[in-house]
Amino acid sequence: MIDLNLNGAIATLTMSRLPVNAIDLAFVDAFHRALDKVEVASPTVVVIASDQKCFCAGADLALIRGFFEAADGAAAMVEYVKSLHTLFDRLESLAAVTLAVIAGPALGGGLELALSCDLRVASRRATMGLPEARVGMIPGAGGTQRLTRLAGPGVSARLILGGEVIDGDEAARLGVVQWAVDAADLSATVEGIAERIAGLSQQALLASKDCIAAWFLPGVDGFARELEKPLALMETDEARDRVSSFFAHRSA
Repeated sequence: MIDLNLNGAIATLTMSRLPVNAIDLAFVDAFHRALDKVEVASPTVVVIASDQKCFCAGADLALIRGFFEAADGAAAMVEYVKSLHTLFDRLESLAAVTLAVIAGPALGGGLELALSCDLRVASRRATMGLPEARVGMIPGAGGTQRLTRLAGPGVSARLILGGEVIDGDEAARLGVVQWAVDAADLSATVEGIAERIAGLSQQALLASKDCIAAWFLPGVDGFARELEKPLALMETDEARDRVSSFFAHRSA
């Protein structure tokens, strides 16, 4: 259901649940097991991709229908959504740079999954949206918060309150994804981005990720965090080696 490939500093998690990577409880469990392995391997970059026609179509509709038909369905629905929060929070805080590759539709929980990644690259033809209001629900697995944080309340209102589904180009224009490319160029683009990031200092990347997160954490002084991080980084062999190599190259 979730295939893991490790290639040096790059790990690729490929979602593979026929036909559209719908998210049920088994999918959530499989994703956690894959992340367990990723944490042991400690790669610099984790690519989240799909081998289905969708990146991820969101919640399993049969599961949701069952919640509405069950006497205790509301409570079961809340527990299900909590499981998504736990998974997406874990992905967001992963000690690696995460890159979502959106080659096909990413809707509802599928887009919420992508929003929990650090970076997103999409095919121009891919479609994205949080259309839960069409069926009387909300994007409650972090969508209202992460999209607003990423692209601002105006964009978030447009997509959520307007029920709009946008393509890759518009997603890039609005800041929902960082790159939009032709479908034929997507694999090469992802490979180039992943390899470039993998060549950077893992410790510096994680420190930078932590500082970026401080921007939206109440009561956390991001500027103070920026002053703290170099104290630890300068003591590492990696930083010393990279700085020495940089100046040796300049001297040469």
